[in-house]
Amino acid sequence: MFTKIPTSVVEHNGVSYWLEREAVDKHLVIASDDPAVTGGFSGAAAGDQFVAPLTPDNAAALRDALPNLRPAKFGLAMSVGMGDRLGLCTPGHVAALKAVGGHINPVFAQQSVREMGRTNRTPRQVLDDATWGALQGGWQGAVGADADHLHTLEDIDRCVEAGFTFYTFDPNDHVNPEAENASPARCEEIARSLDWAALDSSYGDFLALYSGHTVELEDETLTLDDASLIRAMAKYGDALVQTMKMYRHLADTGIDFEWEMSVDETDYPTKPAEHVVVMSELKRLGANPVSIAPRFVGAFEKGIEYIGNLDELKRDFELHAEIARCLGPYKLSLHSGSDKFSTYSLIAEATRGMMHLKTAGTGWVEALRVIARRDPALFRDVLALSLKEFEVNSQSYDLSCDPSKIDVNVADDGLDNLLTLRDSRQVLHVGYGPALAQFHDRLYECWATNEDELTDIICQHYIKHLTPLVQWS
Repeated sequence: MFTKIPTSVVEHNGVSYWLEREAVDKHLVIASDDPAVTGGFSGAAAGDQFVAPLTPDNAAALRDALPNLRPAKFGLAMSVGMGDRLGLCTPGHVAALKAVGGHINPVFAQQSVREMGRTNRTPRQVLDDATWGALQGGWQGAVGADADHLHTLEDIDRCVEAGFTFYTFDPNDHVNPEAENASPARCEEIARSLDWAALDSSYGDFLALYSGHTVELEDETLTLDDASLIRAMAKYGDALVQTMKMYRHLADTGIDFEWEMSVDETDYPTKPAEHVVVMSELKRLGANPVSIAPRFVGAFEKGIEYIGNLDELKRDFELHAEIARCLGPYKLSLHSGSDKFSTYSLIAEATRGMMHLKTAGTGWVEALRVIARRDPALFRDVLALSLKEFEVNSQSYDLSCDPSKIDVNVADDGLDNLLTLRDSRQVLHVGYGPALAQFHDRLYECWATNEDELTDIICQHYIKHLTPLVQWS
């Protein structure tokens, strides 16, 4: 027998909508028999109600019926991306937002193209799962949708078709690490060889425009000398060319969007002068991002706390935030932000709340707590596969874990703790692709059977992420 999920009941224009659940199955109920209300949905009338399956077309119809579920733009307001590799975590995210209060804008639909490939999901599936999850949690505020870490024009097209509104361009493969320590002569050689035509400029025009330029920050003055300008373009010039190629392609689609430039997954921190050059060039070209994700000092590894000196990070946040206020304003974006609890209050204060936090894989790892508690044998299978595939899984991530330190013979009642210890947490964090491919049905059956427990685990974990931000929201 299907029963109503109490948190999912919402009303719009005098019509109530909610989800009902029986075991692992769900459907949508609309409290109306008016074809003007139900005509966009596929399903069947049941007395004075309409029952609809959770299909992609019905997710689109729900977004039409409930305008707050249509992806919106958040501009300079504080926002948090809550990447969900499973399509199951949004109710927990909603519960956490409700618990902490404030005015934090959620981006429930967020998954990188890399992660979509490993989880065998499409942009449309990511958006639809977030829609159903937002309804289930009873979220009645605005929602965002981040086409995350895009590398190609084809990636953009797929996300445009799905209905995303926030686009994260990732030109990290085009950032030149050689320029960090290259000689001045080598930096000049690299800079002269850039595709300046793609930037509507030339090497000479670039130097003439910026040489000696000063940026008056709140606590100091930045002066752009020729050496720093040339090194900045040697490092980031190709990334600017790629970013502009992607921006122009997206702009040509004619959709309403906002976008972010991400250079966080690179070897060396983004220096203040480099930040100024990159954003000044984007502004000159008419491409104004709502946010930028620099590479901050220290290490932002997957699934664990920040590694580095917090005083140095605080100063780095402050410098980049001052630049963002001076040249923009635009938001600073903190990527690989999952579980970096010591950093949230620092960046919120430095930016005065004008920030975006991006989290992702922590939902997958925390969801494994349900598996550890309810199906220890399955958890051991996931761990064994993650260890076997670690060399391949870890290639695209920055990690410091040592798989040899993991106690695979721990008792069942200690499996949960493996999701807290650094080595095992990181191995499991990056093992999601093979694990979901091989154990998909077993995993999802366990999560569906224990859905309320999953929601509570995600909620409690995200409360720790969101609480430090509330006062700045």
